[in-house]
Amino acid sequence: MSDLPRLTHAIVEFYEKLSSWEHCVVRGKGLTLPQMHTIEILGAHGPMRMKELAEKMGVTTGTLTMQVDRLESRGLARRVPHERDRRSWLVELTAKGLKSFEEHDTLHMRLTEEITASLTPEERAQLIAALEKMNGCF
Repeated sequence: MSDLPRLTHAIVEFYEKLSSWEHCVVRGKGLTLPQMHTIEILGAHGPMRMKELAEKMGVTTGTLTMQVDRLESRGLARRVPHERDRRSWLVELTAKGLKSFEEHDTLHMRLTEEITASLTPEERAQLIAALEKMNGCF
């Protein structure tokens, strides 16, 4: 018998629980989830072109433009000219945006610590490998 239904339900349940946790945490900061995801990507990867950022987020550049506009108006991000390509702009976090990223990343680290506390080092390594492989499918 296939374990596909069990795996599917486990993935969906995990996604729902993680998503609920994320919504609660972000709501407390007065940000939308897409805004926080933008901050997370910029915090983890550094400044990037709008097109690259949109691809990482899985949104159009038009959608991203509105998000970056809102982050700029809150002093969390800014657009700066690209050093080598005068036609291009980079989006980067401000000091306030970086602080927001660091606070949120710390919450992620704590959550990861809590939900993986019962795993052995080998199980953690297997989980990392499986997640990285699955993330490569998107």
